[in-house]
Amino acid sequence: MATPADITAMRGALALAARGLGSTSPNPVVGCVITDTAGHPVGSGHHERAGGPHAEVHALREAGDRARGGTAYVTLEPCNHTGRTGPCAQVLIDAGISRVEYAVADPNPRATGGADTLRAAGVEVRQGLLEAEAEAGNIAWLTAVRLGRPFVRWKYAATLDGRTAAADGTSRWISSAESRADVHRLRAESDAVLVGGGTLRADDPHLAVRGLDGVTQPLRVGVDTRAELPAGARILDPAAPTLLVVGEDADTGHLPGAEVLRLPLHEGRIDVRALLAELYARGVRSVLLEGGATLAGSFVAAGAVDQVVGYLAPVLLGAGPAVLADAGISTLTEALRLDVTDTARVGPDLRVTAVPTTTPKGA
Repeated sequence: MATPADITAMRGALALAARGLGSTSPNPVVGCVITDTAGHPVGSGHHERAGGPHAEVHALREAGDRARGGTAYVTLEPCNHTGRTGPCAQVLIDAGISRVEYAVADPNPRATGGADTLRAAGVEVRQGLLEAEAEAGNIAWLTAVRLGRPFVRWKYAATLDGRTAAADGTSRWISSAESRADVHRLRAESDAVLVGGGTLRADDPHLAVRGLDGVTQPLRVGVDTRAELPAGARILDPAAPTLLVVGEDADTGHLPGAEVLRLPLHEGRIDVRALLAELYARGVRSVLLEGGATLAGSFVAAGAVDQVVGYLAPVLLGAGPAVLADAGISTLTEALRLDVTDTARVGPDLRVTAVPTTTPKGA
């Protein structure tokens, strides 16, 4: 039975893990708190970057000899393999830790088994403390490992009547400055930011993270099947890496120096699963899908939207482009149903976060 002190320590580990969002890929975010034999916190740490020390190592370094006989609270099962760093299960054993509480089991077949190694060495091990919170905090990496493709968060901004622009095409700005700042936070937590060709040509988005210090810029991915992007597009500047995804026969001669990924087209569209497989192979574990409606429809139809974040502005237009284009849904019984997991006021807007509870037709 978890005590209030156990819960406090694990909440501290969860807060530490969140510091790694956007900088640890393709590794998970992990936090660790070490308490001594009297239950006093003596060490803490988080996984800061891929290839660097894991959370347990940082926490044990801070704790030193005070860790012997103590407890380690870890948001993810301590790893059991040697990669760029050694197995954390053995590090905990060597430090003399007597008890390990971890929140979520490691689904990575290369790293799992840490709990068994700890138990074999006589360490008391329990799993499941604040599991749901830890799962939510590491959902991108966990989804990527379980599905073998990047986690996809679809973000959009719209009026209360579901319009992303007015009838004349004007769209700046539907959402508030506070909502736009919040989107930069989402970008900073993502490995890649993805938009379609229509959005590239209509809005000329920059897609890099602004207003936040010390972030790792995500890969900017533009899906432009016919390579109609002008050479001076903002997405091509050096502020962040960029990948242009085009059809196999697209002419990219006017885009010298741009990194290009060529994929076959199906009925004029990029195959969503093929695109995600390519991004996964490049180490991308989380994608922020920012637009537009046609590309979002393709992702919904492919069953490749894992979370929806909508910024709803207190505005009515009555006409103009809708949030979502054809997603292969022709009747209400085929609708993609969502479970709202969070609502929050962001400036004058309402941010709604939801996850799918049904599988779309054809997925």
